[in-house]
Amino acid sequence: MIWYILYPFRGTTEAPVLSLNHPLRITFSRYGKWAARHVKSTLSISVAVAFILLYPLPYLYTTDATNFTNGASNLPHHVWTDAQPLAAKDSVEPDVIMRSIWVHGSFMQALERDVLLGALELQDELLGPTINFDPRQSANVTRIEDPQGDMIPRDRDAFHISNGLTDQSWFFHSPLQYWSGSADNISADKDIIATVNNRKTQSTSVNVTLRHSIVFSGKRFEERRLVAADAVVITLIHLRDSPIGRQWTRKATELAIRGRQKWTIIPADGQIMSSWLYEFQFRPVSTIDWIMLSIAYSLSLIFLVWNLSKLRAVKSKFGLIAAVLLQIAASIGSSFTVCAIFKLDLSKIPSYAYPLVVLTISMENSFRLIKTVMMSSSSLNVNTRIGEAFGETAHIAVANRAQNLLILWGLSKATYPGVAASCKFGAIAIMFDFFYLATFFLPVLSVDVRQRELSELVKASLKKNKRTHPQPQPQQNRQLLAEFWHQIEGGSLSTRLAGSIVCAGFVLIAGEHFARGTLFQRLNRFFISRGNEDTSSPGSSLLIDIHQARSPTSWLHLQDHETAREVINVVKPWAHSYIARVHDPLVFVLKGSDRVPHSKEPLFLPAVYDFVHHEMLRYLLLVVLVVGFVRLIISHLLDAKITAQDPNHPDNEPLLSVKTLRHGHSLDVVMMAASTDGHLVSVGLDRIIQIWNIRSEGRSRVMFDYRDDPFPVLAMAIDQESTWAAFLSTEKILLWNIPDQRWDRSISVDLGGSKPETMFFGSKRDGLIPPIVVVKRNGKMLEVNPGSATSSEYVACKTPLISAVSLATKATPTQALPDIAVVTASRKGCIHLVTQHATAWVSNDVKLTGQDEPDVQALVPISGFSMYLVVRTGSIDLVHLDTQDVIHTFRTEPLRPRSVRQLQASRGSQRSLQSFTLCYVNAETEELVLQTYTPAEGYDAICCCGRPGSASRSCCPWSETRENKRHIKNPGSWEALGNGCVLGVRKVQPQQRKEQSSPTTPTGLRLRGGHRSENRTAAQRDRCPWEVWAVNQLEEDQEIYEMRPLWTTEEDPLDGEHLMISGLGPISKLGTGTVAIGFGNVIKVISAGHEHFDNMPTRLTADNLMNLTNRRRKGTGLSRARGGPS
Repeated sequence: MIWYILYPFRGTTEAPVLSLNHPLRITFSRYGKWAARHVKSTLSISVAVAFILLYPLPYLYTTDATNFTNGASNLPHHVWTDAQPLAAKDSVEPDVIMRSIWVHGSFMQALERDVLLGALELQDELLGPTINFDPRQSANVTRIEDPQGDMIPRDRDAFHISNGLTDQSWFFHSPLQYWSGSADNISADKDIIATVNNRKTQSTSVNVTLRHSIVFSGKRFEERRLVAADAVVITLIHLRDSPIGRQWTRKATELAIRGRQKWTIIPADGQIMSSWLYEFQFRPVSTIDWIMLSIAYSLSLIFLVWNLSKLRAVKSKFGLIAAVLLQIAASIGSSFTVCAIFKLDLSKIPSYAYPLVVLTISMENSFRLIKTVMMSSSSLNVNTRIGEAFGETAHIAVANRAQNLLILWGLSKATYPGVAASCKFGAIAIMFDFFYLATFFLPVLSVDVRQRELSELVKASLKKNKRTHPQPQPQQNRQLLAEFWHQIEGGSLSTRLAGSIVCAGFVLIAGEHFARGTLFQRLNRFFISRGNEDTSSPGSSLLIDIHQARSPTSWLHLQDHETAREVINVVKPWAHSYIARVHDPLVFVLKGSDRVPHSKEPLFLPAVYDFVHHEMLRYLLLVVLVVGFVRLIISHLLDAKITAQDPNHPDNEPLLSVKTLRHGHSLDVVMMAASTDGHLVSVGLDRIIQIWNIRSEGRSRVMFDYRDDPFPVLAMAIDQESTWAAFLSTEKILLWNIPDQRWDRSISVDLGGSKPETMFFGSKRDGLIPPIVVVKRNGKMLEVNPGSATSSEYVACKTPLISAVSLATKATPTQALPDIAVVTASRKGCIHLVTQHATAWVSNDVKLTGQDEPDVQALVPISGFSMYLVVRTGSIDLVHLDTQDVIHTFRTEPLRPRSVRQLQASRGSQRSLQSFTLCYVNAETEELVLQTYTPAEGYDAICCCGRPGSASRSCCPWSETRENKRHIKNPGSWEALGNGCVLGVRKVQPQQRKEQSSPTTPTGLRLRGGHRSENRTAAQRDRCPWEVWAVNQLEEDQEIYEMRPLWTTEEDPLDGEHLMISGLGPISKLGTGTVAIGFGNVIKVISAGHEHFDNMPTRLTADNLMNLTNRRRKGTGLSRARGGPS
């Protein structure tokens, strides 16, 4: 609803979509991935919390109608009950009049013998002798001799309501009736507390039960037994013309004069001047209520089944329905427990109404999450799909809950007390529902999605939806109607409005059951009068010094619905409520009593303390046993269902997988360029250019004639959106439109006889095609503008270059997209930074602080950070792009300059690193060296600030980092990947082939799911001399990395489709975990893990870092190198 309210300001009713870099979305996405990855842990937490909150429920509530207010909370029944004050301006004639006296001794000692005996004396003074009170033995009296005099017991009893209901009827409640009104019985009672508890179900002559709630005030319970009370309450209920009422008033004034020696009386003159109108209600659920509740629950059930029936891409619809209902049940049960602990009375509203609000809101958010998961790309792994869906929808769920909490808070301030308690219950249940959504439903959904491959089902569902919903008609009215119906049919309108409408409607309808009068009077009382009512007693200030444990007003609100029902049956048997004029009590405090409280009233419900004292040990033991048992069951079910799935399941794919791109070239592939979303451009010696789509496994050939011949191709580049491919020849740049598969335009360029060092697309400014930048080895650079078909030349360096790299600068508040900067290094060792200012490129000489050595060999950019590496013969400098400060200098082994790569894992910030790895080939041993740096003990991350020594306390300076080196022999052609792996292909030496075919070394293809592949003989291994290997940057064990043959026996290269080769071709990165490598006239696409090419991260984080060691399982057949091949 909040999005409809904000429509005038936002211009749309759709919920906002957070950007991928928004901290809130990142946080929710990380949690969603964690929950989907650790299903057993997440479900164990959910079950533990649910059991902790649900197990005490029977101990905190009671259903015994004769046992209310005994330390346990009242369980809601099938009635509307309340004791609510009426406004003073309501001209209502009361049905009865209530007068009472409260007798106090010392604080919380009203059950002392002297207090009870004193209360009996006061009772007999006010009402006359009440020993063995039985009014039904008296005959009727038609006339009173002296209306102002004291009535004899026979005349008094004749007007008792048990002898007939008249305007002069009366009856009373008193705990002294436990002892038949006899002082001798009280004096002889050796255990008063036992008597009070044993006779709590005793009835009076009018069948009103003498419950503790109506005859005592300020009660204290232990083990559901009354152990102390603060006041004895004696209540007279009479009709308006009753002579007993007049006698009570007259006698009270006399007692105030005669009893001053023994009692402190409030008010001192014994005259009660203030009174209040109260309505006591006991209204069973009506037929209309049943019909409305049945309709509401039926619609909710239909909505649940209807929405699930439209989901084609789920494994078990019944399972998801059960999960939603279990989530709702756990939320409701947990909320009841919390309300009981904090003494929140929920007995005013029928129990059948409570689940409705939670049911609607829970379904709203659950279906939003399910639909988002179903609409996500099925090429992603399950953990990523769940995480991204939760990150996309969680903020909407939080906002909707905050909106509903605000609605409930506002309505609770305006409505009746009984309805206000249900508002608080709804608020607590809404928060619990989100907790169980995140810890129970989310992992259950991930398991359901994981158990079924959804690609074809999602595509079919989308096609069906497209056929089902025709395009809107041009007419505006029909268009609006079609859009509205589409929202209803799609469920978006209903789910966004249902929760708030049901939430507000429930409170309004519930409040209607407590309202009186005309519609205008009800609205006025509901929205205006409720906040202005003053239910405090005028004499309450006189009661401060006696420290009453409970005020008369709060005591009235504690009266249970069973007492109200019994009184209604006596005074108004044909109705469901009665109105009483309640006079303030006349308070008697025994002289010499200590009214100073020596202990505070317990914060929680007394039943909570009883539960802790008697059930805690068993409770904790059961929690441990239940959580352990549930975890074992979940582990068994998940292991049986997930790992035994079909071999095409993503979790059962090989860790190292190889695909072959055939039929594209007839001669060797000599040049490749790739984009992050899975497009690959290859150029062969056969003068053929192919563009491959790795995701769809499609390809398209670049056709050309003599007018647009791109050969010889000197350089290639693909733009960020994979729309344009640029080819540089000796005289021009040609642009190929990848989606349309056609040539677009060519721009003449002058290379001046110099070869290009690098070529890339710049930042897109104006026009459809971003500019193309070519950096030449002679130190000059060209910027080609395809829109105007012009080129501009700039000087980057005046001497020939040996290296040039491009990297993005930081975005500014006025510029959303970052600029591209170029860093060059010349043969003389000078470094230049070339940046774009307005429409021109400006080159600035870089003077590295503290570095005078001219032996610069190469430059390496660090993607996602404003940093780059300066490679020298025996060291590597880490340089900040903005400040040009050398952050740190790494000492290395003798290296081949152009072999340097880097891997870094961040914590979501551009100021700290989780790890950093330098990868290079030793120039002497030809071994690959992985030089990894991690934070020292006590630090969370490595600081990569702009200036040395500016590390924060939680950030480890480079000088204190831990260094770990790994050496890999015979690395072959390799590349550092974005998922934290280094992946390569090498030719297996004869000695290595012999060792790896030994029976003591496991061979074969290692599967994630633990399936063992067929062992291969040494002869079969001899037919594949090429081997794929992968190693994790954070793996410290020198002996462990992953290997597999480049092809298996099912992929025989002697079928005529492969050219025989002696060396590998070019290598290019694809995505975060995939490389493409030229292998003669074919291309091998090698993936480490389940690769996907959309929503690519710009840098490696702890979430997308692939841990090969943790994913290794026992009993698998993947070769694990020990010590590395020689």
